[in-house]
Amino acid sequence: MSQNRPKLSVNVNAIAMLRNRRDLPWPDLARLSRIALEAGSHGITIHPRPDQRHIRFSDVPVLGRVVAEHGRGAEFNIEGYPSEDFLKLVLDARPDQVTLVPDDPTQATSDHGWDFAANRQSLAEVVARLKDGGMRVSLFADPAPNGLEIAAQIGADRVEFYTGPYGATHSDPAARQLRLEELARAGKAATEAGLAINIGHDLTLENLPPLIAHLPNVAEASIGHALTADALELGMAGAVRAYSRALQGG
Repeated sequence: MSQNRPKLSVNVNAIAMLRNRRDLPWPDLARLSRIALEAGSHGITIHPRPDQRHIRFSDVPVLGRVVAEHGRGAEFNIEGYPSEDFLKLVLDARPDQVTLVPDDPTQATSDHGWDFAANRQSLAEVVARLKDGGMRVSLFADPAPNGLEIAAQIGADRVEFYTGPYGATHSDPAARQLRLEELARAGKAATEAGLAINIGHDLTLENLPPLIAHLPNVAEASIGHALTADALELGMAGAVRAYSRALQGG
């Protein structure tokens, strides 16, 4: 299950949030997603929230078509809390992957993983519904070994490790090393449980190479905020190419 070449999925939430500042159709989310895919991104990630503060529900079918029309193995990943409204959205959209997160609707961003033991039954039911619909399921997880075997037992295909604490160590090398070792232990446990590994949150051009060196079996990295910020200087295509190189350790 080891992946020698981690794949990049561009999270376009920040682009949608910029668009939503005005009642105007730009920046054009579909066009920038196409540019990202043409530049080498493996997929597009979105996280539609109930208040539609960035991704709007109307964006979902549009971006699904962008990914499908690109073809070439590109994937559409939708993240969200498994409310009935969210489940209806993804069952209608049929993305390649659904990433379930334990967010409160009022949260600014995802900031913790599932308590797999406490949510075992409810997650098992949701995972079964999504897999019956032909979608791969990833569960948002803290970077710790505990509970990962439960994620595998209830049918998840992958876990996405929350890398926010690692990203927060940008000015503290000692703390960064501790977080890298923590992620390496969690990655080993996930692989032993039969789970593929995704990563996401506060990943940058600078912190990706050491992370991949410690966590060599990453299947996919979902990156939005830093990539969008770098795209202001490099352009979307240039940022995608730079992050693709960083994922290869360069």
